[in-house]
Amino acid sequence: MTIPSDAQLREILVDMVTARTQSARLWNLQRQGQVGTVAPIDGHEATIVAAAHALDTEHDWVIPQYREPLALRRYGPEILERFMLYSLGHPAGGHIPDPIRVLPNQISLGTQIPHAVGIAWGMVLRSEPGVALVFFGDGSSSEGDFYEAGNLAGVLNAPVVMVCVNNQWAISTPVHLQTAAESFADKAAGFGIPGVKVDGNDAAAVYDAVDEARKRALAGKGPTLIEAVIYRLGAHTTADDPTRYVPPEDLEAAQRDDPVLRLTSQLRKLGLWDDAAQQETEVEALELLDRAVEDARSAPLAVDALLDHCFSVDTQRLALQRSQLLEARSTETR
Repeated sequence: MTIPSDAQLREILVDMVTARTQSARLWNLQRQGQVGTVAPIDGHEATIVAAAHALDTEHDWVIPQYREPLALRRYGPEILERFMLYSLGHPAGGHIPDPIRVLPNQISLGTQIPHAVGIAWGMVLRSEPGVALVFFGDGSSSEGDFYEAGNLAGVLNAPVVMVCVNNQWAISTPVHLQTAAESFADKAAGFGIPGVKVDGNDAAAVYDAVDEARKRALAGKGPTLIEAVIYRLGAHTTADDPTRYVPPEDLEAAQRDDPVLRLTSQLRKLGLWDDAAQQETEVEALELLDRAVEDARSAPLAVDALLDHCFSVDTQRLALQRSQLLEARSTETR
């Protein structure tokens, strides 16, 4: 068992508070019409941040869905900058700065899981160290991509860590209407790989689970499916109204086990956190976000950027589309 040090737990809390603070600001910006649809991170912080802290940023890849970017600051400030470009509808939002090992966020349910297995297998073929960790929600487990990728990962013995963030809701569909299995971790048996269920509100427990899965993958023992059980404390996205389906008593109970408040309380008792640390972290978080928003707004717009990174070299059809886009823009600006 790997227990993060007090210093590591404090770093994890800083990132968790930063993510929660920035998520609240983004919600307000969306309501003001300044950014596009966003998915609040409330309740997911411990799972995402602790998992990221258990990885090697120089060698390990992270393949997110749509809720993770704010909690991946350990991989560098470029993550936030790219996320803001995406939130503002900028085509360059999909750019992957080298050497950042985090794929862009996306909203297609479950489609990032096969990509993770492909990256992991590619690392094996190239004899590169590291693992690929992919985040996905419980709703993604209803998609064929999940089963196909999990099966292929098991067959290939690929160094991939599959983290299912079970927040109890696939938008408005509760867990009991998604699966008859005892847990999502049990689905690992169908792939011939280990399945681990962990308290996703416990940062130390998540860190340990990911660390063990990573060590197993690096030792050539293949993939692991981790189910991190949490509760979504906010809306699915800014386009959702959870008051229409979330039982208020369930939400109230979940709020008493808020992962940010849990770790805050733990570190306060250890003398590693106080009101000054909280305020300093929140202020810095907002400064970083506001700066990223302004940088994104001032970024030059390249209309053909949405065609980048589709192929290493443009195909004939893609080249034609790129030239047509550039010609159309040139005509507009004359």
